[in-house]
Amino acid sequence: MSEFQDLSFQIETIAQAEPEQQSNILNQLIEEGLEAGSIALILEAFPIDERVQLWRGLPLELHIDVLTEARAEVRRSIIDELSEIELKLTLAKLDNLSLIEWADSLPEEIINEALQLIEKDELELYDQANEYQDDELGRWAERKVVTLPFNISVEKAKGLMERYSYDAPQQIYLINKRKQFRGVVSYIDLLRAEPAERLRHLAIDNVVTLNATLTLAESIEALEHSSLSTMPVTDDEQLLIGEVDWQFALSTQREIYETRLMAGTGMDEGDDLFAPVIKSSQKRGVWLGINLMTAILASVTIGLFEDVIAQVVALAVLMPIVASMGGIAGSQTLTLMIRAMALNQITSGNRWALLKNEIGIGSINGLLWALIIGGLAGLWFQSVVLGGTIALAIIVNIITAALFGVLIPIALDKLKLDPALAGSVILTTVTDVVGFFAFLGTASLVML
Repeated sequence: MSEFQDLSFQIETIAQAEPEQQSNILNQLIEEGLEAGSIALILEAFPIDERVQLWRGLPLELHIDVLTEARAEVRRSIIDELSEIELKLTLAKLDNLSLIEWADSLPEEIINEALQLIEKDELELYDQANEYQDDELGRWAERKVVTLPFNISVEKAKGLMERYSYDAPQQIYLINKRKQFRGVVSYIDLLRAEPAERLRHLAIDNVVTLNATLTLAESIEALEHSSLSTMPVTDDEQLLIGEVDWQFALSTQREIYETRLMAGTGMDEGDDLFAPVIKSSQKRGVWLGINLMTAILASVTIGLFEDVIAQVVALAVLMPIVASMGGIAGSQTLTLMIRAMALNQITSGNRWALLKNEIGIGSINGLLWALIIGGLAGLWFQSVVLGGTIALAIIVNIITAALFGVLIPIALDKLKLDPALAGSVILTTVTDVVGFFAFLGTASLVML
């Protein structure tokens, strides 16, 4: 049984149990190894009242981790139901990374209260993280790493680790007196080394550091090509900031994917499955209104040729084909562009070459499918003129789709707008309007 099938089974088991037994079942699953991320997914699958009760029944040490792993609106739905005492106790347990994760999704008064309640050391780390932008690696790096002077002996290093009660880390970071990064030592290598050996001699060769100002997307790509499971993060002066690991990369990549997936329908990655009806209706209604405006524009274009359609009924039958072919061709180019932009593959130096390439693809596909659709339409309605008309419209629309599939995301990116959010709506409108105008406009000239 796969992980997702297991999760579905666990949710079903909890849902079918008596209310007073649901927390016991969830806690039993936790004892069997259920992690915070999976717990959060389970809570999200329940209506808000049941979700809050399940969260309250969790072991106290998991409260913060589960809320941090949960989507923004799910986290908010639980926090809004807490009493004043419960909220204070919860906020007091926050660490710096959790507070950063929560900061954008909670009211300012709650964040201010958290800043007054969390431990001093965590507050200092939080302030350091806030020196970086939301999309910069330095904001999200794990700052609680084990560091040791690079030139001390193995014997002294072991003594320092025992003195400060360090947990057994996977890697130890070596620094100089200015806290500049000087290398990485495997904890296993440290245990095996001779007592008199210097740490600098145990350092792993050719360790690449990540600059704290890198974007999250650039950081994920660097982690993908690294042989280490964690990578050090440094600033411009090589001062050690912290580390990031594969778990961070996978989690961030999933959030980026979900954000783009949800953005295509005007929704947010943090939206709650059981969000309040009125709130969800308002949010989705805005997107429906935008879609209505684009649909009206397409309808107005059709209305300009009402007389033509009334006289040649076949035009009404064939119009959806024109719109559909342009829409599919455009979405292919748009998807390719959005992926390439997410990977920072689009530059001023290759835009023109990419545009020519996509127009070339659109021209070939447009000509091929124009011949096929035009031939079928001509045979169906016994009209060479009708076949030629739709063939011309198909060529024009597919080439237009390729052209705007490249230009629209570039233009939106220049305007600091997410191409995944608005690109598909704008492109669909363009291909509908151009397709209908080319089809019906040509028909009005040659068929009447």
